[in-house]
Amino acid sequence: MIKTILFDVDGVMLSEERYFDASALTVWELLYSPQYLGLKNDSFSPAPVESEIRRVRAEVFAQDDVLNFIKSRGINSNWDMVFLAFSYQLIRLLEVLKPQLGTEATNMLAGQIDRPQLAQIREWGATLAPDFNVDYAAFTADFAKGPAQKAEMLLYLNVIAEERCGVKTEMFSRNSDLWQLVQKTFQEWYLGDDRVAASIGRETMQPGKKGFLTDEIPIVPPAEMVELFRTLKEKGYTIGIGTGRPTIETHVPLNDMQILEWFDQNRVVTASHVLEAEEEYPAYAPMSKPHPFSYVKGLLGLSTPNSEVVNFALPIANGEEVLIVGDSLADFLAARSIGCKFAATLTGLSGQDARAKFEEEKADYILNDVREILSILE
Repeated sequence: MIKTILFDVDGVMLSEERYFDASALTVWELLYSPQYLGLKNDSFSPAPVESEIRRVRAEVFAQDDVLNFIKSRGINSNWDMVFLAFSYQLIRLLEVLKPQLGTEATNMLAGQIDRPQLAQIREWGATLAPDFNVDYAAFTADFAKGPAQKAEMLLYLNVIAEERCGVKTEMFSRNSDLWQLVQKTFQEWYLGDDRVAASIGRETMQPGKKGFLTDEIPIVPPAEMVELFRTLKEKGYTIGIGTGRPTIETHVPLNDMQILEWFDQNRVVTASHVLEAEEEYPAYAPMSKPHPFSYVKGLLGLSTPNSEVVNFALPIANGEEVLIVGDSLADFLAARSIGCKFAATLTGLSGQDARAKFEEEKADYILNDVREILSILE
């Protein structure tokens, strides 16, 4: 009998669309803003109108083909998505520069890349490769050559760097300076000028971003979600959250919709808690989904030390008592690692098209949306 239910947020309660928009805009900024690579083939603005957002999203993710491919390989973090998409184009640019600069260009891949290194590459690109062509669709073709899944996809960038530039490197990883830069730039887009300092400890590097946090799109009417979670709580279920969103991006919209109050506050686990655990235990990184950390932490409670969470024996003995509700393969894989039940909602990026994949993976339950969860509970 199910006693504890842990919910994902994006693709279950809130639409992922604005996250994907912010991801595309982050890649766009890193490529075209003078603050970063400053490529000349596009115009950059920190305050694009909606039609421009739609154009950028369509181009950067190749009509979402790149997004679908990344998610099909088990990547659930938008930070990782941006890191993959941008780093791939960075490697391609250094490949173009190599014939003229030799080891001066490829040495960039041997160490860490942060703002000073990007500034140098920007200078080289402006003079030696002013017509460099960003090929967004090539990402999928290159990554499809290898079997990399989940966190291995980030490391596979090192393989691509060696193939394209002839240099061995371990620079591309979640522990890199470049990943940190990407993560903070994404936060600027999602939170906007007014909120970003509270999240990343500094003001935005590129003022003018209004953020998407106040423009969230609920998947089902908030009043119906409130009724659902109120009913679950009244029936005695313990309900929590395991999300790839940072804390502020979880609490603000769910509070605004009066949803958060129905959850056990000791079991609302966010990407902020994951980052803290990764800093405490770097050998375990990355610990974002499909790593089971966020759901195990939700199961045990925020008051449980991370040392107990990372060393908790899996699969759990009482797996039939725990249900994870998510929309992605990453959520499914996390549930399987834990040894608990999994309910897939068909309200993520792929919509109803995801049914076949979840049927193939033998998900315990497949729901049209989160409201149907009551039909599978006793």
